[in-house]
Amino acid sequence: MTHRVSYVQQSPALFKKLIEFNNLVDDGSIEQSIRDLVAIRASQLNGCAYCLDMHIKQAKIHGERELRLHHLASWRESTLFIPRERAALAWTEVLTRLPEQGVPDDIYDRVRTQLSEKELSDLTFSVMAINAWNRVNVAFRTVPGSSDKALGLDKAQLA
Repeated sequence: MTHRVSYVQQSPALFKKLIEFNNLVDDGSIEQSIRDLVAIRASQLNGCAYCLDMHIKQAKIHGERELRLHHLASWRESTLFIPRERAALAWTEVLTRLPEQGVPDDIYDRVRTQLSEKELSDLTFSVMAINAWNRVNVAFRTVPGSSDKALGLDKAQLA
């Protein structure tokens, strides 16, 4: 894969604002373990190798179990995810691949049984953030692992 454009160099002010937005999302009400699962699942759906690589490594550093990472693509059939995580993953999928008719009431109602209004709002912004990162990294073919050292992801020992 050949990297196309350095969006960091070409649009530094926009990159900085996206980092700031991401930091605000990280300070929200959604726990790190769910934010990790959301980032990985959205990156799988969007085919973003850079983000998938990064967020799997981050999840490992945060203590996520390897088997759960392997099961994430088939979370509906797996017994390894609790209802709150399932709700977050369902919300991630529907917002990442918005149906033509919008978010169905049954998904919204199911998610609301697990998350408060504040948590649902914060989760929505989390999904928005990872989708933004996925789009810029897919568009410019950012090379997976290229930022490992700078981000401390070599600590995941997954190379």
